[in-house]
Amino acid sequence: MIPTTLGAVAGITGGRLHGCSTAEADEIVVDGPVVTDSREAGPGSLYVARIGESADGHDFVLGAAQRGAVAALTTREVDGLPCVVVDDEQAGFVALARHLVDSRPDLTVIGITGSSGKTSTKDLLGSVLSADGETVAPVGSYNSEVGVPLTVCRITPTTRHLVVEMGARGIGHVDYLTRIAPPRIGIVLNVGHAHVGEFGSVDAIAQAKGELPASLPADGVAVLNADDPLVAAMAERTQAQVVLVGESEAAHVRATDVTLDELGAPSFTVDAPFGSARVQLALVGRHHVGNALAVIAAAQAAGTTLEQIVPALAQARPVSRWRMEVTRRDDGVVVVNDAYNANPDSMSAALRSVAGMATTGRRWAVLGAMLELGDDSAQLHAGVGREAAELGFDEILVVGESAAPIATGAGDNGSGDVNVRVVPDAAAAEELLVAELATPDLVLFKSSRDAGLRWLGERIVTREARP
Repeated sequence: MIPTTLGAVAGITGGRLHGCSTAEADEIVVDGPVVTDSREAGPGSLYVARIGESADGHDFVLGAAQRGAVAALTTREVDGLPCVVVDDEQAGFVALARHLVDSRPDLTVIGITGSSGKTSTKDLLGSVLSADGETVAPVGSYNSEVGVPLTVCRITPTTRHLVVEMGARGIGHVDYLTRIAPPRIGIVLNVGHAHVGEFGSVDAIAQAKGELPASLPADGVAVLNADDPLVAAMAERTQAQVVLVGESEAAHVRATDVTLDELGAPSFTVDAPFGSARVQLALVGRHHVGNALAVIAAAQAAGTTLEQIVPALAQARPVSRWRMEVTRRDDGVVVVNDAYNANPDSMSAALRSVAGMATTGRRWAVLGAMLELGDDSAQLHAGVGREAAELGFDEILVVGESAAPIATGAGDNGSGDVNVRVVPDAAAAEELLVAELATPDLVLFKSSRDAGLRWLGERIVTREARP
């Protein structure tokens, strides 16, 4: 964090001091990580004591102090650590984050939103921009009203680029996040079915995602997916310069001649007003072509040249866990763990990626439930099953009752070449896989977070195939 005295924190947040005098507060400097988890505190930290559904952060103030925190942001007086007491800890947290951004007018802020691919894209963009200068990007999927200020508070006096991932579960959410960290460059990747149960319709999702380009200044840049009509239409919602990216002829930054290597890592030729080059990615999955195009356009808008961008993309590796993690076991079985989260669009992307990987063994799809899909849940799950069967997967293992329509959809395909089974949970799936996986099978794990498949994927990595 940019070093800030506790007295200044009180002024920024409108809070009052407890546990120290005004003079003492002016000597206490917050220059370590700002955290909402006391276990992550360190020397110089500010601990934000949030009150959640199952825990009250005020109960952990002393734990933060023991780990080196110098102060806490609280909504009531707590002894044992100097505190800034505010009426609303979220409002105070946001005020602090916005102050830090405003204190760095030369900082380039880049916002990213979309129904899928946000985390992979911010990881790619963070890697590319780091070659140009000090860059802060979110840890994991810090894309909420808590994750965004946590990310902002990591900037230092020498940070050049700030990448902010912006998620949404309703209208107005992205707009709120843009007011915490106002972007000059905004990327909208796609509009899909993620959280459609909460939004009510895909059109409502598009309205929410469009809040990012709508927030951009006139001298900003909106990077929009030319291949997604709902995203391309957002050009009407922004005063910023619009850069369309994709594979269609309408794209300003366009990919052609896309190929995949034996593990499914894509390469392509990028053609843009600022140059043309052959791009090789180390990430697995054809869907990363669109992500990479968005990164190229945003990085160029941030002042990076194509000559810098292309080698940085080639060197970029997965940063966040459980996103197309490819592991080849010693016995030759290849495990693809993409089980961080799932929606119909990311399911399709994962299935197509694994279908494009070379193997002489069987292709397995181990699939769990997708959440927050509303009344269309059964239909959308069935669509996943049909696609897996159409793509030629040999084994489809459906995990959990909520995911059962996947099996129905796979059966509707009418192909006798696919073996479809349903098991009640991850433990049953593990038992079956240990018994049946054989060299050189290829197995994909994909589900929403609570199905336990990400951990199953990790355990299967350590197993040995049967003789």
